[in-house]
Amino acid sequence: MANETVITVCGNAVEDAQLRFTPSGAAVANFRIASTPRTFNKQTNAWEDGETLFLRVNAWREMAENIAASVAKGTALIVQGRLRMREYEKDGQKRQSLEIEADDVAVSLRRATAVVTKAQRGQSGQQRQAPQQDPWSQQSGPPASNRWGNSGPQATQGWGASNGNPERPPF
Repeated sequence: MANETVITVCGNAVEDAQLRFTPSGAAVANFRIASTPRTFNKQTNAWEDGETLFLRVNAWREMAENIAASVAKGTALIVQGRLRMREYEKDGQKRQSLEIEADDVAVSLRRATAVVTKAQRGQSGQQRQAPQQDPWSQQSGPPASNRWGNSGPQATQGWGASNGNPERPPF
C-alpha cells in the first residue's frame, strides 16, 4: 500500500517469539521489542538512557516460522516494517497501540555473533534439510583449474555455481 510509514527499530526482544497459526493455516509470529535511545552527557561525562519505546512486532508465513525458531528474550534485533495503529478494547475502555508489521527481522551483530542457517523455501512446518549442493561446503577431489569458475561445465550453472574453492565466494 502506498504512503505507509516504514520504520526501522534497533532493540532487544522483551519476550520469546510466539508462533500461532490462523484457521487457514498461515503462520504468524508475535513478540515485543524494546528500544532505548542513549545520549552522551558532556557535563556528567556519562551515557544517559532516554525513554524506552516498546513495540509489538507481527510477522507472517515463512518469516514467522523462522522468527519463532530464532528470537528469544534478550536477543538484540533490527526490525524493519510498516508502522500500524491497532485499536482494541480492554476493561470497557478503548485503547490504541503501535505495532510493526515486519518486512524483515535481523539479529544485531553489534555485540553478538550469529551462525546463519539458510531455510529452504516451501518446507514450512517441516524439518529443514541441508541443500543438496552447497557452494561453501568442503568439496572432495582436486580444485577446479580456474579458480574463478568461469570456464568448463560449472560456468553454465549460473550464479550458484561452485568455483571449486570452499574458501572463496561462488561468484
